[in-house]
Amino acid sequence: MSQILLQCSYKGTRYGGFQVQPNAPTVQQALQDALEALFGARPPVTGCSRTDAGVHAQNYYCTTLLDRDFALDRLPQAINAHLPDDIAVRRAAAVAPDFHPRYMALGKRYVYRIWLHSARNVFWADTSHHVRGRLDPALFAALAGCFVGRRDFSSLQAAGSEVADTVRTIHRCEATLEDDMLTLSITGDGFLYKMVRILAGTLIEAASKGRGAGDIEALLAACNRRAAGPTAPARGLTLMQVYYPPGSTGIAEAEVDP
Repeated sequence: MSQILLQCSYKGTRYGGFQVQPNAPTVQQALQDALEALFGARPPVTGCSRTDAGVHAQNYYCTTLLDRDFALDRLPQAINAHLPDDIAVRRAAAVAPDFHPRYMALGKRYVYRIWLHSARNVFWADTSHHVRGRLDPALFAALAGCFVGRRDFSSLQAAGSEVADTVRTIHRCEATLEDDMLTLSITGDGFLYKMVRILAGTLIEAASKGRGAGDIEALLAACNRRAAGPTAPARGLTLMQVYYPPGSTGIAEAEVDP
């Protein structure tokens, strides 16, 4: 029995997140269906993150078990033949039996895309949040830097989380504007429940109302969800990369120091 790491991409629009649930299609279910169609058995699939309904992933990592020999360079194509068009396996690599895609992760990078033009963008409609009102991109980018550092981010945690330790480190939080698309990029050692979406919604509100760095510091110091802004829609969020210890995955870009 070999443990195999799969590097996947998916567009989350049609799915209730990654993890299997009874009332909505999920990415995990689709992967298990594909593996069952390919091998005649339904192996377990363990993901690096649950991801909310409607959230996308450029590089998502999950493990499965194979009880037979199969050329790993051919495995992605074989699995993809049984997957819908909005999910794809990009690479496969053998990993140690004790490798866990969630608990061994050193950090993650997300992007949140905001379309600022008055007219909707038909090509980005499912993967960006359309903001029609006034929003100062320069202020948005300046305030993004206020979130960098190690601190208690409980103001950015949605209700329903059972996590006791709300201290996290954000290594980078920066925004760029190109052709009316404002892209927020966030790298950290971990994120609380809906933290990135709340952070994005808070920045959108702050940059629309002319708030300052002091307002960001105050809401973080409050350690109260009601002090932060609204939760931005899931469709604008993409998990771009998950980082692992060097030599642990066999997939080079996953082992870059975050």
